[in-house]
Amino acid sequence: MKGLVSKDAISSEQLNELIDIVKKIHGFDFSDYTEASFKRRLARIMMLKKLEFYDLKHVLVNDAGFFQEFLEEITVNVTEMFRDPTFYKALKNQVVPYLSTYQHVKIWCAGCSSGEEVYSLAILLNEENLGKKSFIYGTDINTEVLNEARKGIYSLRKIKSYAENYLFTGLPGSLTDHFTMMYDAATIHSELKQNTLFSVHNLISDTGFNEFQMISCRNVFIYFETELQYKILDLFYKSLCPLGYLCLGNKETIRSDAFRKKFKVINQKENIYQKIGS
Repeated sequence: MKGLVSKDAISSEQLNELIDIVKKIHGFDFSDYTEASFKRRLARIMMLKKLEFYDLKHVLVNDAGFFQEFLEEITVNVTEMFRDPTFYKALKNQVVPYLSTYQHVKIWCAGCSSGEEVYSLAILLNEENLGKKSFIYGTDINTEVLNEARKGIYSLRKIKSYAENYLFTGLPGSLTDHFTMMYDAATIHSELKQNTLFSVHNLISDTGFNEFQMISCRNVFIYFETELQYKILDLFYKSLCPLGYLCLGNKETIRSDAFRKKFKVINQKENIYQKIGS
């Protein structure tokens, strides 16, 4: 039946052909994305849009509006507030005391999706009395999810599940203390939004744009092949101030011996590193 597509129905040759088309016409290079993940997401697009492979190529070449939908589907990130509560416990105990020594704290949350991690960090910093002197940059390649992030509005169903994560972090009160509740949704308090900025940034092709005391990039590397991971690690290293922190989360790690020499392991389980050297 047309539209029911398995990732196995897309050959490696077809995948490479599509990658070339996207790079030449739209300027996005997906050649270092993990093949299995990319095929899976392509299969989902073809199923949702009821497209054969030939049709997908055709609309990518001839329909500029479709490419934005394609990009959003390929780069969508699953996220939630205070995901992996032990990560936030580690930040509170091992990173925040260092950040508190700075007059101003700049944090980059790369691959921030719809903003949940940015606001989680904002809440943590606010509870640790660092909110007023901190600024968090949230970046993503996907403009649609960034628009959601700027609004800071989440459904009550999501808030309920996020509240369980918050409870396990050990932070005071409840997550709802940081939101204004509406009929079927909740809006993050304005004081937590005022020191955030969301903008488009492509980790694959764009350069760094600031010097940060901390960079968080979780559940992003798993979609990239090794060579691209090294390229992004180099970008992060150059974007960190001396002794700045790189936070990759428990599903990622620094595999390169060369980069291991440039970072000190702060928390092995949560893959939190501190830049050493200049």
